[in-house]
Amino acid sequence: MKDAYKTIDEPSKETLFKDRNSKFFGYAFPVLNEEDVKESLEILKKKHHTARHFCYAWQFGTEVIRFRANDDGEPNNSAGMPIYGQIQAFEVTNILIVSVRYFGGTKLGVGGLINAYKNSAQLTLETSEIIEKTIDVHFQLTFGYDLMNKVMRILKEKKMTIVSQELALNCLYVIAVRKSEAANIFKVFTNLYKVEIKKLD
Repeated sequence: MKDAYKTIDEPSKETLFKDRNSKFFGYAFPVLNEEDVKESLEILKKKHHTARHFCYAWQFGTEVIRFRANDDGEPNNSAGMPIYGQIQAFEVTNILIVSVRYFGGTKLGVGGLINAYKNSAQLTLETSEIIEKTIDVHFQLTFGYDLMNKVMRILKEKKMTIVSQELALNCLYVIAVRKSEAANIFKVFTNLYKVEIKKLD
């Protein structure tokens, strides 16, 4: 069962790829939705206000994948798709790669552009800090104070993350469990007398 994925947590450092006086500035951003993409592009458009092309590709999701590639005025499939190809090659998700082009006076042709955008994206991903994250399932645990020690011991032993806790009449914990462990953990707490566990969507 696939329960981990690769992504970035921080925007990458700026990279520069040159080809016959054309300059390609590369950037990677961690993104979760199209609003994040829009904000990242706006930042770059302010920074490079004289650039002609902001070509990019993004991918969201771990199990259901969404992606888009944009040539931003370059010939069809000469920019966005080569960038997206590198997202696939590095097997990363929840990421936006942008290559900002300054035209250097010499036309590169479609083959040259494909090569340049591919290299720009590759360079950007090579300088990014790629990390692995787990695909988690969230459970809610409800139990009395008398079971606190028992529950805490299991959480510690199984190295589970407590997302939130509410201590009122009862203890209410939300925990994150790695997907491949979820069924096992559900069983552990179901078998523990007086602990109520339910899966959160």
